[in-house]
Amino acid sequence: MSNLVKGLILVGIVLAIGAGLVVWKKKAGGGDENYSSISKREIELLLADVATRNPAGLKRFAQDPDMKQKQLESLKQLMAFAVEAQKAGLASDPNNREELQNIRAQIEASEYDQKINAQKGANMPQFSFITEDQVNQFWGEDQNSKSGPGYFAAFLDKIGLEGTAESRTHEAEFDKFFNSLIELRKANDPEGKAPEVTDDDRKRTHDAFAKIKIYQKEYEDKAKAGQLDKDFVDTVNLQIKLQQAQFLAGLYSKNVGEKIKATDKDIADYISQHPELDPKDKKAKAEEILQRAKNGEDFATLANENTEDPGNKNPKGEPQGGLYANVQKGQMVKPFEDAALSLQPGQIFPNVVESDFGYHIIKLEKKTDTTDPKGQPSVTYDVRHILIATTYTDPNNPMGRPIPVKEYVRQKIESDREKQMIDDVVAKSGVTVAQDFDIPQVTDQQIQEAMKQQQQQMANPDDEDGPPPPSAADDKKKDAKKTK
Repeated sequence: MSNLVKGLILVGIVLAIGAGLVVWKKKAGGGDENYSSISKREIELLLADVATRNPAGLKRFAQDPDMKQKQLESLKQLMAFAVEAQKAGLASDPNNREELQNIRAQIEASEYDQKINAQKGANMPQFSFITEDQVNQFWGEDQNSKSGPGYFAAFLDKIGLEGTAESRTHEAEFDKFFNSLIELRKANDPEGKAPEVTDDDRKRTHDAFAKIKIYQKEYEDKAKAGQLDKDFVDTVNLQIKLQQAQFLAGLYSKNVGEKIKATDKDIADYISQHPELDPKDKKAKAEEILQRAKNGEDFATLANENTEDPGNKNPKGEPQGGLYANVQKGQMVKPFEDAALSLQPGQIFPNVVESDFGYHIIKLEKKTDTTDPKGQPSVTYDVRHILIATTYTDPNNPMGRPIPVKEYVRQKIESDREKQMIDDVVAKSGVTVAQDFDIPQVTDQQIQEAMKQQQQQMANPDDEDGPPPPSAADDKKKDAKKTK
């Protein structure tokens, strides 16, 4: 996942509602949501839901103005990227549209499940109150009745009217859903490979699909008839809006992410404009030490006096004369290893060797033919070296570890471009997020009760059927736990 995508995902207030949902869908209208604003009522519904799920987080939100503003700004950024994704036509792509519809189905079904079954049993797996008979009836409506639509659809298949048959069966609906999951995962694979799917994967997905469709229909029928609490329905719709926005934001960020990447020329130009980052003085120092070694000065002594390699000291803090013993071929960075293995024992490499970590003066001590862990011919070697480091610590993050200058510059350029891009997208989108709203009060008792519930859930994780093949939205939250 790119840094741009990560920057758009809210790990606090927003995802406290939607985190961990396995993304499914099926309802006309996916992608037609209005992402251009978040109203006062929507913010208050969101916070009311967070009050029940994460009261400690809500208390911090209420007490920390900076955190509050940062969360609201992140929410605006998320919605802005969703708006731009719609403008770019990404929501109209068939697979993306199917994903947006599936998000709606999963959220409606899972929230309805929690609403009607919360008091029936603690820590029960999701959809566990849907019976096998209900699942069989769902499929049997189409497949088992000789007078039902499934029988007619099969007949249409036989005579070649494929398009009509596809629109008339739950099985065809499932096939479309399942194939969409595979295509989305393939599109998100760096090598464009489809995931391996077993018959068992398909069967478990088939069963879960039926359960979601059963509860989605119940939810929508009751919502349409006014049989569900309005706040509950509005909160479900808000969850759908936020989860779909996150999916679209991820798509759009991939499209524009290439624009923020720094080229080698960008990096070189930046360094030339910032003399404090230019390593020419350090290279001159390395050249001088190399010449002293060539002139016969003791290499180990030179290493102890000059190397900037933290690995030159053993656990007791004793200097090692720059020695790395019994190095397996493939262990060191390529420029270093290529230079070392080109030498004969006792030789010093004639030039300073540059790597991302700095400038190296290298002397080979020993080289031995051996085999690697797989039994293939290899080499181990003893080598001494002196490092003049060109790593850099970000002055804005003094606790951060030193990194190669080029990597620091790359991160700096891309971070600046990312910030500018997000600012431009937000400005262009015209998204508005309410700033004036009421925050629910939470008590210490609520926080303690929520912590107890979390501990119980960790001690007794759900023993559910396995998940379906990962979808595009699942990739953003692989490690999230399923919302109860």
